[in-house]
Amino acid sequence: MNDASQEIPADYSPSKTVTSLPATLAIPHDYAGMRFDAALAKLYPDHSRSRLQEWLKAGLIQLDGKPAAGKSHVLGGERIDFSADMSGVLQTHDHAAEDIALTIVFEDDELIVIDKPAGLVVHPGNGNASGTLLNALLHHAPQLAEIPRAGIVHRLDKDTSGLLVVAKTLTAQTDLVRQLQARTVHRHYLALALGIIEHGGTIDAPLGRHPVHRTKMAVVRSGGREARTHYLVRECFAKATLLECQLETGRTHQIRVHLASRGNPLAGDPVYGKTCSGDARIDAFRRQALHAWQLALVHPVSRLDVSWESPLPDDFAQLLEDLRGESNGQLNGQHNGQLSGKPDGEIRHK
Repeated sequence: MNDASQEIPADYSPSKTVTSLPATLAIPHDYAGMRFDAALAKLYPDHSRSRLQEWLKAGLIQLDGKPAAGKSHVLGGERIDFSADMSGVLQTHDHAAEDIALTIVFEDDELIVIDKPAGLVVHPGNGNASGTLLNALLHHAPQLAEIPRAGIVHRLDKDTSGLLVVAKTLTAQTDLVRQLQARTVHRHYLALALGIIEHGGTIDAPLGRHPVHRTKMAVVRSGGREARTHYLVRECFAKATLLECQLETGRTHQIRVHLASRGNPLAGDPVYGKTCSGDARIDAFRRQALHAWQLALVHPVSRLDVSWESPLPDDFAQLLEDLRGESNGQLNGQHNGQLSGKPDGEIRHK
């Protein structure tokens, strides 16, 4: 059980909850017998248990002035002491800020919603030490240097375009991670899959590392992680089908692998796709035809439902227009190149 699902004691006083950076606090007597890390998670709900455990391991949290393990049990009344300077541990990376243009769809004191272009890597890694979204975020909002992963809570593949949310505070980051775990963040994608798909459905197949090609993901029946993708048919062409996909889980390359597993890889996908579709226009598309179109979540402070949409990027939109020129495209919505907000059918949020 993670800290997001634990129950708060009925007699717990909200005034005891610390919502800013840690400060010295006494453990309530009614916490007697509780694990120290569980007590910390209740007293400091704006910080995830994993983050608190990292601070414990680093010796930044003490119990009555002495180091204590997270699994140790408390008696109640002990004093929790934090390091005088927590900023050092919050600085979890040393990546450089870079002046890289960003398309910002929304921003307030808690969130930034980015419309990521295809070709932009989200996080530095092997072969991508700079020029990433993280580098751009550190330039746009320098305070993100004090947030793990610069506030990034989910990712898009390099050549996938569309919406991505970033947390600007520890409180917002913890809340968004818990929403992702609870599957209350709704992410809808537009995907051009090869072949004809006549009806919508759900792909429920666990994913894991490919047993031979370790840089790829695959459907792994034994030992794979739960993965579920819902899809609707939006438009049919002679050699491809435009789908609207909703992620119920968010595994690496999930939509790409799931569609490829049913024989309908994404157009242009260099890893999971086919070399020839039979349509030169589709074969000339040099990235996976996948766009994070809609994003909906609960604002971490206002608790209001908020959502955003991103129009198709030019290359994807042009490909669809070229395919529609055949005069045999059948769109479940509008025929003027603008996707309707509500398709014919419904992807149900679970």
